[in-house]
Amino acid sequence: MTSSDCSVNPGALAALREEPLDWRFKSIPSALWGLSLADAAAQRLSLFDDGFLAPLVVLDADALEHNLRTMAAWCAEHGVRLAPHGKTTMAPQLFARQIEHGAWGMTAANAGQLRVYRAFGVSRVLLANQLVDPAALRWLAAELDGDDGFEFSCWVDSVRSAELMTEALQGTRRQVDVLVELGGEGGRTGARDEATALAIAETVQSSPALRLTGVGGYEGALAHDSSPHSKEIVSGYLRRLRELTITLAQRGFLGGQIVVTAGGSAYFDLVAAELAGGWPDGLDVLPVLRSGAYVTHDDGFYRSISPLGHRFRPALRAWAQVTSKPADELALLTMGKRDASFDEGLPEPQLFRRDGVTGQLAGHEVTAMNDQHSFLSLPPGSPLRVGDWVGLGLSHPCTVFDKWQLIPVVDGETVVDLVRTYF
Repeated sequence: MTSSDCSVNPGALAALREEPLDWRFKSIPSALWGLSLADAAAQRLSLFDDGFLAPLVVLDADALEHNLRTMAAWCAEHGVRLAPHGKTTMAPQLFARQIEHGAWGMTAANAGQLRVYRAFGVSRVLLANQLVDPAALRWLAAELDGDDGFEFSCWVDSVRSAELMTEALQGTRRQVDVLVELGGEGGRTGARDEATALAIAETVQSSPALRLTGVGGYEGALAHDSSPHSKEIVSGYLRRLRELTITLAQRGFLGGQIVVTAGGSAYFDLVAAELAGGWPDGLDVLPVLRSGAYVTHDDGFYRSISPLGHRFRPALRAWAQVTSKPADELALLTMGKRDASFDEGLPEPQLFRRDGVTGQLAGHEVTAMNDQHSFLSLPPGSPLRVGDWVGLGLSHPCTVFDKWQLIPVVDGETVVDLVRTYF
């Protein structure tokens, strides 16, 4: 892989914005049905006065731009490139924004996501996973053969996976770039020791269909908080990633520009500290982060663990209405597991709105969620009444976006754009 710019297809993005709106998009006002995304966004509707239905999730335009700029500046300052994990949003409009802010590529997790990326012309993709399905590999080979500007790489973590790839890719014009994946104790995929990694490299070297271009891994599965103990586990793993890269290069398996990639959204500062510099002379290493959640940040998991949690701004907010108040200490909201994340912390009540006035909401807590309801515990003297709107911060954006095909982007209470997702 080279270090040239990544790109998307502007024609595909323009076509996306011409899609007509209709009943398929929950929460969108019926007055917008029949309009294109572009024309609907141009209406500059009010989020609360122009027919949007509860529940709905929105993106804050200013927070989005702030997070994009902040991450781009941080990566430049620390000498790393960024290939954001697009699975967070699966929103090509946001992919384009990330690329405009200097993203070196985009990361995908499976072949289905890869096909979405390619439908929008993403020119450089890291697939941070193994790819052994013959049908997916044949499709990939056709994409590579049909577009010399398309750069792709994926992981291999076993001799068997390299053999399956070679078998499925027989007769392809271009070799498929692969990275040896190093795993960690208690982690997910990845070779667990140097001997296995070397055997994989030997198999790739002998394959006419594959080319070894680097080493990859994922540290986020090895720890789940920001304690010194967890950080040392992560740093130790990253040092092993460095050692494996040097060993593979010294034994002739790697040459030219070597991609070394790690970095979810929790420990990317440690990745930069361990992998951004200090390589042996003559080793041309390109350190690539794959952090994805930064684009929206959150009001929960990443707020507490991200190294830039104090600098990023939460860009996601859910709005629901109080639909029932069966007891003084309990209200039910028109939002449930089908609408908002709940796997890494429940939504956080922050605001309420009534009669055109929005105020702060303190001392309220979501204690449980059903499919379509949230249970809201009310403190004594709670101002909430049936019909009020409640604004909630969300934790773990990766499990918010998949619940919404279309998300309004707001400047204050004005809808200034609509973001389409593809899950």
